[in-house]
Amino acid sequence: MMDLRYATLWRLLRVLLRILYRFGVRGREHLPRRGPALLVANHVTFIDGVLLLAASPRPIRILAKASFVESWKVSWLCRIAGVVPMRPGPKALAETLRVAREALGKGELVCMFPEGGITRSGQLRGFKRGFLALAGQTGVPIIPVYLEGLWGSIFSFSDGKFFWKWPRRWRRSVSVWFGPPLSHVGEPEIVRRTVAELGVIALRESREHSLVLPRAMLRECRRSLRRAKLADTSGQEMTGGSLLMRSLILRRLLLRNVLAQDEKNVGLILPPSGGGVLANAALALAGRVAVNLNYTVSSTVMNSCIRQAGIRHVLTSHRVMEKLHYELEAEPVFLEELREKVTLADKLSAAVATYATPLRLLERLLGLTRLTPDDLLTIIFTSGSTGEPKGVMLTHRNVASNVNAFNQLVHLSDNDVLAGVLPFFHSFGYTATMWTALTLAPKGVYHYDPRDARHVGEMCGKHQATIMIATPTFLRFYLKRCQPEDFAALDVVLAGAEKLPKELCDAFEERFGVRPLEGYGTTELSPVVAVNIPPSRTTDKTQVLAKEGTVGRPLPGVAAKITDPESDQELGVNQPGMLWIKGPNVMAGYLGQPEKTAQVIRDGWYKTGDLASIDEDGFIRITGRESRFSKLGGEMVPHLKIEETIQKIIGAGEDELKVAVTAVPDERKGERLVVLHTGLDKSPEAVCKELSQAGLPNLWIPSPDSFHQVAEIPVLGTGKVDLKALQTLAIKEFGGTGG
Repeated sequence: MMDLRYATLWRLLRVLLRILYRFGVRGREHLPRRGPALLVANHVTFIDGVLLLAASPRPIRILAKASFVESWKVSWLCRIAGVVPMRPGPKALAETLRVAREALGKGELVCMFPEGGITRSGQLRGFKRGFLALAGQTGVPIIPVYLEGLWGSIFSFSDGKFFWKWPRRWRRSVSVWFGPPLSHVGEPEIVRRTVAELGVIALRESREHSLVLPRAMLRECRRSLRRAKLADTSGQEMTGGSLLMRSLILRRLLLRNVLAQDEKNVGLILPPSGGGVLANAALALAGRVAVNLNYTVSSTVMNSCIRQAGIRHVLTSHRVMEKLHYELEAEPVFLEELREKVTLADKLSAAVATYATPLRLLERLLGLTRLTPDDLLTIIFTSGSTGEPKGVMLTHRNVASNVNAFNQLVHLSDNDVLAGVLPFFHSFGYTATMWTALTLAPKGVYHYDPRDARHVGEMCGKHQATIMIATPTFLRFYLKRCQPEDFAALDVVLAGAEKLPKELCDAFEERFGVRPLEGYGTTELSPVVAVNIPPSRTTDKTQVLAKEGTVGRPLPGVAAKITDPESDQELGVNQPGMLWIKGPNVMAGYLGQPEKTAQVIRDGWYKTGDLASIDEDGFIRITGRESRFSKLGGEMVPHLKIEETIQKIIGAGEDELKVAVTAVPDERKGERLVVLHTGLDKSPEAVCKELSQAGLPNLWIPSPDSFHQVAEIPVLGTGKVDLKALQTLAIKEFGGTGG
């Protein structure tokens, strides 16, 4: 029972919270009606304890730092609430745990924040072990708790400071989520993962994260009507107003001259450029699904993607098609020819919509209010284990969650200029370099070829680019061919899609004065899962926000876990195993392939195929790759497809295992493809030539000096290739650093 003072405080807090916030509580039934329990919560703001007290029908004894508890501003409240002060030092901590243990022994609820402090990034940090000792000594259940919606409030560390900032919005939605009780927990990582999973559910239910991307684009373009918003190396430059106006004109042209009413999926073969951005934006504003096709693959693979997606029209340009020489099984639509069909009515209509129409009315007129966060936004094709393309279906929620998390971690502003060099058929390029610029503050500048280091450098220098997102392969190009003045304004360089070697970081930092940091993701995850936060983007030095050798912590609202690859049993801190991801970034599925979708998504968790560990601070370290791929130039290269093609070239039977493909580390490329074989009747040069004739991309073809004969291909007892032994043989022969 509550005493009178506590009951009065409880009612006062609930009234106050309902005035300040749209306050909600979920999972209250998981709190025991009587008897002890240990609550374990994430820590976002100074008022987390207040929310917990207001959310619980029973009093909670909260453990908090003594410096806060004894502050004259809140000491009276803490006394009434029975807050337990925590002081530094072993003896003081033992005393705190004794008081908490006694409270649990009396049947009370006790709450701890095991991160050890308020998050400076919104990410969930590692959990310290102290709460496990308390739970183990008392035998009480652990109740996981997630506080959602507080990041961005004046009490959080958003914008790099506590307090002294204007609220971003009045009456934001804030909720407290209680999860089912846990018992007999041996690892803090299990509880941390459970809290993170609650955060995934909370984020999905939040109304404040449900805006579809074209509506967010309208708001950003209106905010940036006369501010530079987009440029490319062809000389195009646009303000937010001209970007929106041109997108609306192109939308009208497509709906009037090209797209049928029932035509949903539309192909694009366009490089990173102003035209590529406009085409993607126009399709989104028209409620269509953009399918940016990989223009580095063969015609056979390209047309397989076109057939799978049911594409009737492909938006492109004469210049692009003259260079690529594709024979498409869809009608090409040349943007240059569409431009000639623009009428005065198109321009006037787009101008009125851009500059004069109320935003909510414009959204209704464009049909955007009918879109939901779970509607499909794009299909991005990636190679499967057989080399056949699979269409990854990404929703507005998928991509928006990545964009919003990037903004939260890197603190984007109007002063930022984002260098867009990754192609839009690359999920990293589509999400991070295009939709980030369309819906958030930075200006986007684009160049059509990420390998063209000289022009990329000139573009970055001219527009004073502050943020670059690339692959390690492309960073090597820039290291060799760009000048220090080209990257003088850069203060954030993020690399993904391949392992980022320390030697490359050292050399890049020495030449350009900014150190690249590593992130991690896959196309199926929209694509970013985790990222290290650049030190230039935080004013707080008390918490570790980046660790070299890791790919960073999971994004806010994303949960990660490690399981034993054989038993699927969840593993603890620093134990390597299979990496699984759950969050709003997990794809809707593979296009037309529900069986393959079911193989990789279980209960909302996506199996990455990568082996990893999570350390005590919550950072993910990739330790290997189970899936038989290499990542070269940011592209997934399937070993099995190369093996099968070589087997056919040498005339091996289906039941003969004469060839196996693996990869070894390479200083220049990140990875190097290696072919181990039991004997070839053709030279490696001839095999490579026939691989090219078979239609494999150049990226998939090993060099002739990467073939090596072995006595036998190592296999497991099940008959499958022993991948670990295979790689050991390859490294023994090639040393792991060849060229």
